[in-house]
Amino acid sequence: MKTLISAIALTIAGSGAFAAAHAAAPSITASDQSAENGIVAAETVVAPENGWMVVHRTDADMKPGPVVGYAPLRMGDNTDVAAILTEEVAPGDMLMLMVHSEAGGMTTGGFEYTLGATEDGPIKIDGELVTATITVE
Repeated sequence: MKTLISAIALTIAGSGAFAAAHAAAPSITASDQSAENGIVAAETVVAPENGWMVVHRTDADMKPGPVVGYAPLRMGDNTDVAAILTEEVAPGDMLMLMVHSEAGGMTTGGFEYTLGATEDGPIKIDGELVTATITVE
C-alpha cells in the first residue's frame, strides 16, 4: 500500500511539473487596427503574472516610447484585451503593446509606470521584452 501511495504521489508531482514546464510562453497577439473608438485591443495576451498590457508609442526604430494606454491582465491566458487610449493616435502611427508587471509599485491594482521606471515595469523573458507592434489604420 505504501508503494502504491508513493507511486501516485510521484505521478501527481510529475504531472504538475510537466504542466508548469509546458505552460504557454508569455506573448501578445495583435493585428493592425483602427483606433477611431479610442481603444486598442490584443486578441490574446499570455501573462506570467498579474500585470498590465501597456500601449507605447513607437516608430521604425522599434523602441518603446511614451505610454498612451493600458489594461489590466490576469496571470495566464487573456483574450480580447482592450486598452483605452489616453491620447489621440492617427492612422499610420505605430504602437507597441507590451506586457508589464504589477510588482514594485505602491498601489496594487493601480498602474504606476512612467517611462524608464521600475514600478509596474516591463516583463522580460530571457532578457527580451514581451511585445507586439501594430500600425493604426
